[in-house]
Amino acid sequence: MESTTAAPPRRWLGLTAIATAQFMVIMDTSIIGVALPDMQRALGFSADGLTWVFNAYVVAFGGLLLAGGKLADVFGARRMFVTGWALLALGSLVAGLASTPAAELAGRAVQGVGSALIAPAALTLLMMLFAPRRSELTEALAIYGAAAPAGGTAGVFLGGVLTQYVSWPWVFFINLPIAGAVLVLAAVALPGGAMGVRARVDVLGATAVTGALAVAVYAVVSAPEVGWGAARTWILLAVAGGLLVIFVALQATLRHPLVRLGIFSAPNLGAANLAQALLGAAWIPMWFFLNLYLQQVLGLSAFPSGAALLPMTGLVMIGMVVLAPRVMTALGPKASIVAGLLALAAGLLWLAQVDPNGSYVVDVLPASLVAALGMALAFIPSLGAAIGTARPEEGGLASGLVSTSYQVGSALGLAIATAIAAAAGTDKAGDLGAITHGYAVAFIVAAVTALIGAAATVLLMRGSPRRAEAADQDAQDREPIS
Repeated sequence: MESTTAAPPRRWLGLTAIATAQFMVIMDTSIIGVALPDMQRALGFSADGLTWVFNAYVVAFGGLLLAGGKLADVFGARRMFVTGWALLALGSLVAGLASTPAAELAGRAVQGVGSALIAPAALTLLMMLFAPRRSELTEALAIYGAAAPAGGTAGVFLGGVLTQYVSWPWVFFINLPIAGAVLVLAAVALPGGAMGVRARVDVLGATAVTGALAVAVYAVVSAPEVGWGAARTWILLAVAGGLLVIFVALQATLRHPLVRLGIFSAPNLGAANLAQALLGAAWIPMWFFLNLYLQQVLGLSAFPSGAALLPMTGLVMIGMVVLAPRVMTALGPKASIVAGLLALAAGLLWLAQVDPNGSYVVDVLPASLVAALGMALAFIPSLGAAIGTARPEEGGLASGLVSTSYQVGSALGLAIATAIAAAAGTDKAGDLGAITHGYAVAFIVAAVTALIGAAATVLLMRGSPRRAEAADQDAQDREPIS
């Protein structure tokens, strides 16, 4: 049922802090890319160890998202939001000051823990600020969603600028003033208090699910290095599966579980989470391999490569803020998600036609714009459906679930696409034909993932509410913005 409480007067200022959180969480996954060679020389990383500058963040982030969502429900979303930013700042400071690989990885892991607290708390706070006005909620979700591609692109640019003109530690130190500004905004514009009744935190359940997600992500991201058929890979996956079984058993028996299993009976929550997971599993590999194609095949350096992605990023942002809400109003969430995933698949299949002697204007730009349109159409309605039907006191949990779905889907999708691309030719250094073929296969794998997402949405998601009811609600909500 729609909330009847008044919308907070500083909600748009609060949205600035929330969107900045989404921006930073994504930026911290992309900003280190250009800096990695300098970090390797300065800290003495091995070639294999260097990958864990990225993976340490992803494992901590993906593994702790559910626990972060529950903590937001129990202790208050603003409190966890502020705590997460403090940890992100601390981890950034440690990573920037690191003089050994161990210290660097520790800093990155702390950054991941902070982001795992920030992401679900941010979505919960967004719902607290805008749920009383449904018409504004869609716009707020669009702005929140658009912050993600902005963060990814900004990370590429800032990483290059800071590494080349200052020094690599500044890819971490840049987080400190941003964290300070967000903490000030949080104090004056974000609502305080817990969402529901205080309860004991399910430590056993949190440990089990965090272990399951962390081990699963670790197994997948390390599989290309040790081999998908290696005993270690399958043992780790079996351990992750065993921990997940233990987690489900605990949730079914404990009085105060981390995840109330009945939450999945909320209309469309499961289908929307699956759509988010498959969307991430298609979009992130596309972004990753498109970057590699621009630099390794077309020969663009870091700055021109980042500039080449600006049209795609701009369309995603404009599409999320302007187009997606209108399409969702006209067609409903289900049709919007399906249309978006189909458009993303079409763009990926177009990208799969890349050529070793290709050009940006012919081989990349039009296909990337089609894919960007699909991302913009699918992301907002699937996000809204995933968090909009949960109980108010479980907003943090629902936010943690959808954030986990997208992040784990992204990690699994990228790892699988990377392994298949390597088998198809990307591991043949110097052979541009084989490398390009590997990239094309990766785009096809991502396209198939998007098509599976569209089919799953058709089969599993219920239709949208009657438009008359939506129109009535929109009329009730239409008031001047404070």
